[in-house]
Amino acid sequence: MKPLDVIELVLLAALWGASFLFMRVAAPEFGPVALTALRVAGAALLLLPLLAARRQIGALRTHWRPIAIVGLVNSALPFVLFSLAALAISGGLAAIFNATAAMWAALIAWAWLGEKLTPSRLLGLALGFVGVVGLAWGNASLQRGEHGVSPAVAIAAVVLASLCYGFAANYTRRHLVGVPPLAVAAGSQAAAAAMLALPALAWLPPALPGAVAWVNVAALAVLCTGVAYLLYFRLIARLGAARAITVTYLIPLFAMLWDVVFMAERITASMLTGAAVILLGTALATGMLRWPLRQAA
Repeated sequence: MKPLDVIELVLLAALWGASFLFMRVAAPEFGPVALTALRVAGAALLLLPLLAARRQIGALRTHWRPIAIVGLVNSALPFVLFSLAALAISGGLAAIFNATAAMWAALIAWAWLGEKLTPSRLLGLALGFVGVVGLAWGNASLQRGEHGVSPAVAIAAVVLASLCYGFAANYTRRHLVGVPPLAVAAGSQAAAAAMLALPALAWLPPALPGAVAWVNVAALAVLCTGVAYLLYFRLIARLGAARAITVTYLIPLFAMLWDVVFMAERITASMLTGAAVILLGTALATGMLRWPLRQAA
């Protein structure tokens, strides 16, 4: 891996880690649905002109159905769920649960695509689930917070969003192989924006959000979605998907760092322990690490 690749990988993790902070600031004023609609619409406005400049618009017309499904399960639904979670839990905690997306992807690949699960990967799935249950057990209060959402609901929303990511990864692998990555990124954001247009009008914020909230929405759309997608697909093109997905392990570190710096959050021992177990389990489940089992004679 070249130095430029490492820099871009760390920058991508920093951007996606910051998305939890931006959602936490903007979601109370916009609401989850309107915030997500603005986020994906802004990203689409950034990515579609780039797609046109590369003369890849034709890929959208040819593959619009699977791209629209990816827009639903990889952007519209998970972004709304993460924005909902931001009303009740910290970005660092949400990012730790989000790290299970690769674990869900491995499980769905086994159930749907028939991908073999080795003993090492099964151990990783078990560890990951233990980490999720343990971390949720200590944080899933049923008492509603300031914005009417309980931590238990927020944690369930993040886990469901991560499951959506796992499904989207396998769906893309099965139905969009060979389609230009920028076409998938731009088309999925445009599809998500179209899907959320009417719901966003139905859930408009009761009062006009302030300037700080608008700045956070712009950062979410341009930096954490548009620019982040460009970085991610550049890394896939240069390093391959297996190496690019290692960004998953860095995102919780940055999310917790931004929480400490900008929100004065405390990082508890249970969060660190849960993060370590979940990340270890995910690394084993995805094959990034292998348990040193003896080969059968």
